[in-house]
Amino acid sequence: MRTVDEHRRVVAGLITRRPPVILPLADTLGLVLADDVVAPLSLPGFDNSAMDGYAVVAEDVAAATSDRPVLLPVAEDIPAGRTDLLTLKPGTAHRIMTGAPVPAGATAVVPIEATDGATDTVAIRAGAKAGQHIRNAGEDVTAGTTVLRAGQVVTPAVLGLAAALGLGELKVVPRQRVLVMSTGSELVAPGTPLQPGQIYESNAVMLAAAVRDAGAHVVAAPMTGDDVATFRAALRDHTGDADLIITTGGVSAGAYEVVKDALGGEVDFVKVAMQPGMPQGAGSVNGTPIITLPGNPVSALVSFEVFIRAPLRTAMGLPNPDRPRRSAVLSEDLRSPGGKRQFRRGVLDREAGTVTSYGPPASHHLRWLASANCLLEIDEDVTEAVAGSPVHVWDLA
Repeated sequence: MRTVDEHRRVVAGLITRRPPVILPLADTLGLVLADDVVAPLSLPGFDNSAMDGYAVVAEDVAAATSDRPVLLPVAEDIPAGRTDLLTLKPGTAHRIMTGAPVPAGATAVVPIEATDGATDTVAIRAGAKAGQHIRNAGEDVTAGTTVLRAGQVVTPAVLGLAAALGLGELKVVPRQRVLVMSTGSELVAPGTPLQPGQIYESNAVMLAAAVRDAGAHVVAAPMTGDDVATFRAALRDHTGDADLIITTGGVSAGAYEVVKDALGGEVDFVKVAMQPGMPQGAGSVNGTPIITLPGNPVSALVSFEVFIRAPLRTAMGLPNPDRPRRSAVLSEDLRSPGGKRQFRRGVLDREAGTVTSYGPPASHHLRWLASANCLLEIDEDVTEAVAGSPVHVWDLA
């Protein structure tokens, strides 16, 4: 059997980064910058007021107090967005709004709260120091400065900065486009009445969500029966739009294994020394990488976590591709099959640093995985783990 680490390397080698693309700002949230961003202009672009108030010459109001206000004629009214260039004459004031350009000659802004708010002759009731409440041009960003770095994730703040610099688009590493396919003639869509022997399809829904949670884009999530021609036709319909194909089911040793039957010459089907998730496959179809996962739901999702999530995120340049790994103290005795790496559902108490297995180890017990917050990783050479011993944990929160 192939080891977990060997199969992990095989899968990682199949998932490669797409060339950078230039996208509108609105389409880049959560993606990674492909290039540094150099500021084309300064921020602020001009001296502007940090307060609603009055632009003045600081020396004119230096002696102002609430008992002895300084009276100044209001020569101009400057709202934010006024574009003509103004000059303040000594001995006068300009009423000014937050963000409006400070007129030439003004050396301070007096907040409106320190005045009587008049529009003809204003009473200034507090002195001002030179530079008070003025945002100087370029004090945030100087034109020509590298303000964002390649490899940085586009966040709302990054988008705000890019927009403030007048940038309408960014060069980014695009999302991986993933086709998720589930197979099995027993599968029917939710909402359809079940016939004897049928079950509702859940793997495609689950894995499509896992793909999106990893930061990638789901091209489609169809399901097919156990007919080879139908399966191949579904592949042809979608593979041109996908960078990666993930299938579930049809990879075991029995009859009606549609994925194995359809892709035997293109995919290397192997047994991996792990539980759950032993039957696996990896290869390419018409040049598109394909990873074939087992059909039991717990096996499918655990396999995605172990083999696909990290290289998928790495191919998009996303930080922290691996789930956080830590050591925790086992709160019970556990048995594990020799020669296989076991991934048990667990509940991690992060404050206490302890972990308890959660539910049976069998691969069809999806209910327990839905409520677990970690996976316990028990090495191949461990058959018994006793309470109080340290174990490796994958934090899924």
